[in-house]
Amino acid sequence: MNHWFLLQGEAAAGRINTDLGSLFDVLTQGGLLMAPILLCSVLVVAYALERLMALRRGRILPGSLLTGLHDALGRRDLHRAQSLCETDGSPLASIALAGIRRMNTSSLPEVEKTMEDAGLREVSRLKKNVRPLSVVAGVAPLLGLLGTVFGMIEAFNVVADAGLGKQELLASGIAKALVTTGAGLSVAIPAFFLYHFFMGRIARFVLELDEACVSLLDAVPGAGAESEIVS
Repeated sequence: MNHWFLLQGEAAAGRINTDLGSLFDVLTQGGLLMAPILLCSVLVVAYALERLMALRRGRILPGSLLTGLHDALGRRDLHRAQSLCETDGSPLASIALAGIRRMNTSSLPEVEKTMEDAGLREVSRLKKNVRPLSVVAGVAPLLGLLGTVFGMIEAFNVVADAGLGKQELLASGIAKALVTTGAGLSVAIPAFFLYHFFMGRIARFVLELDEACVSLLDAVPGAGAESEIVS
């Protein structure tokens, strides 16, 4: 029985090694343009993980901060509200802090305009590390297509040298050329999906940030806010 399990394990290991070897052979068939395509895949993974960590509700709209600001502004304790924002560092804190600093010296419309400008800056920061995904989604298929064009040229040159009787050389060359197209699309499709996923997530956070900032201005005694703070 132990011998049977040993044989099964060796067979499975052999299949795994064969599969890995085949995958490596396929990737190397694509030529030099496989290197930038693989680099694009690394960038997609890196930026996707970074945005998954950064675009969390707790890091964008901390509930404890919003509650503390409501309490402090309701008592018009601007020093306390400013202290809460300075120690938090979230987008909500940055937007609120910009307005709190002007509440004693400016009118409500000016405070709103200051918070709106701060909101635009924060939204730009949220989108900053999403844009590379869009770039990869556009560049990776073009790299794959370029590799295919070069591969087709090489394949036809081989057939031209060997003669029309060597059609298997043409088929082999075309298969090799299409490797880069497949690799480029395999990178571009996830990048395209992730870009729109994160942009949709940011759009939802923008709406929630706007509602939170308006509610903070409404919490100030004698104040009211109807305009959009974040856009």
